[in-house]
Amino acid sequence: MRRYLYLLLFIISMFEACKPGNKQPSIKQTEAATNSASQQSPLTGDTISIAAVGDMMLGTSYPSRSNLPPDSGKRSFKPVLSHLRNADITFGNLEGVLLDTGAAAEFKLRQRSKAYLFRMPQSYGGLIKDAGFDLISLGNNHSNDFGLAGRKSTMRILDSLQIAYAGLRSKPTAIIKVKDIKVGFCAFSPNSQTVTLLDLKNAANIIQELKQQSDIVIVSFHGGGEGTGFEHVTRAIESYKGENRGNVYAFAHNAIDAGADVVLGHGPHLTRGMELYKKRFIAYSLGNFCTYKGVNTSGVCGLAPLLKLTINKKGEFAAGRIIATRQTYPRGIEIDTGNRVIKKIKSLNAADFPESPLVISNDGLLSASY
Repeated sequence: MRRYLYLLLFIISMFEACKPGNKQPSIKQTEAATNSASQQSPLTGDTISIAAVGDMMLGTSYPSRSNLPPDSGKRSFKPVLSHLRNADITFGNLEGVLLDTGAAAEFKLRQRSKAYLFRMPQSYGGLIKDAGFDLISLGNNHSNDFGLAGRKSTMRILDSLQIAYAGLRSKPTAIIKVKDIKVGFCAFSPNSQTVTLLDLKNAANIIQELKQQSDIVIVSFHGGGEGTGFEHVTRAIESYKGENRGNVYAFAHNAIDAGADVVLGHGPHLTRGMELYKKRFIAYSLGNFCTYKGVNTSGVCGLAPLLKLTINKKGEFAAGRIIATRQTYPRGIEIDTGNRVIKKIKSLNAADFPESPLVISNDGLLSASY
């Protein structure tokens, strides 16, 4: 009799779970619950965990589909899925558009860099969702590669997947809720149709307004020169091919002064240093994280951190870790057991931010010396 009673209760519970409106847990929620049950942290409940990466360009169908991965991108994030999914918030910069067909923007075709136009199939949005991404920056120099059609398609796909995004003039900010905390997000770059990186006063106004609506504010920026000649943060205006790429040091400090709690940079196509300012975390460039073809990943350009941060409810840095990754063609992204990007960041920090209280261990653990 007891066996039948258990069976009846099980059937009822399954019926309730399948009722319309009863949302099933996502992969991220399921993994987080498993990790929470098996490895409780004393910080859990009073903090927010963030996974953050740099540039993502999963392959481009322009000018031909030969620039797409042979497995439709299914392996793109596979070696690092557990790190991406196991965070309250996962962030990345989408370097290009989600669009199946369409002509490149005319002004892009007139530029010398016309070979570098990135059009990812719309289905690749599902790969980003499956990897656990919650926040996407569209504030970069490739979000307008295919004009209005590309921007609209990208926004539509991300909206359909319930992935928050910001950085375009038409969508400068976003707010999501994590646990019981409102997290505001905004993104900036010096490029067409994006929220400008160059106007510090306007950026401060946006951040201040967002802070009034949120408990924590995450700011993304796409700035600085590109390539191996631009590893260091100079604390001055940087120029690349005649274009003003901003003073990223001034921008990041201005953002925190205005109310930002985490500042995440990308754009130089390699990794730059990190620092703590007013107990808030700044990463000046998270490098080429997952970029299939069309982007140089040789040498230091193929090394990138997968940043894991823990911040308290005030937005202050609590702890962190750098997961070292590298890219090679055609193997793609993989964990780098040599920890080369960790060594690189430690070296850059010693040169660029000797006054910063950020401490990085040889295996990538982040702490503060104050």
